[in-house]
Amino acid sequence: MSEQRPDDTGPVGQRRVRRPAVPPPPPVRPRSNPAQPVHHRTEQIDLSAGFPPVRHETAQIDLSGGLPGGLPIPPRRPRQGRRLGLDVGTVRVGVAISDPTGTLASPLETVRRARDESDLDRIAALVAEHEVTEVVVGEPRHLSGASGASAREARAYARALGGRIGSVPVHLVDERLSTVTAASSLRANGLDSRQQRGVIDQAAAVVILQAYLDAQRERT
Repeated sequence: MSEQRPDDTGPVGQRRVRRPAVPPPPPVRPRSNPAQPVHHRTEQIDLSAGFPPVRHETAQIDLSGGLPGGLPIPPRRPRQGRRLGLDVGTVRVGVAISDPTGTLASPLETVRRARDESDLDRIAALVAEHEVTEVVVGEPRHLSGASGASAREARAYARALGGRIGSVPVHLVDERLSTVTAASSLRANGLDSRQQRGVIDQAAAVVILQAYLDAQRERT
């Protein structure tokens, strides 16, 4: 009988072929029992006397010289939304409105003053209709800068309007020579004094509002 060896494929004396080594089986890892709870170490806190006091402290930081590290303070973004401009007279109120970006003022309408203050209701309705974010009321002053009866009337009108339009701010702006400027502009467009009567108040409101919009852009 031919002699056999474990690493041979045939009898002694014939060509032998070495078999590849069989890798050992991987170790069997113990499977975790999903039903077995996993414990995480925690720390016990005694809350028998209640929660510890919560302290809210703030610190004031002076940014007048810029942000820390010399970073400049970013400019304030201009408020978005339409603005309403008013030229308040004893008989009529000229109304102007801006575009949504607050860049250009345009005439809107003329509202006649009324004893029952229905003119204030009409302007409040315009604020709501056009989703106005600010109202600008011209405050007529003398060339010297002093205020007279017309300025007091404009301030009283602004206060009365502010009570009707809620959180929409009302600003008083100096309107010296606004009517004169408006009349000159209308004459330059070929309108005489008789034709100006229907639109002079609106044109004055445009001058007031446009001056305010330009000043706001310069500040930002």
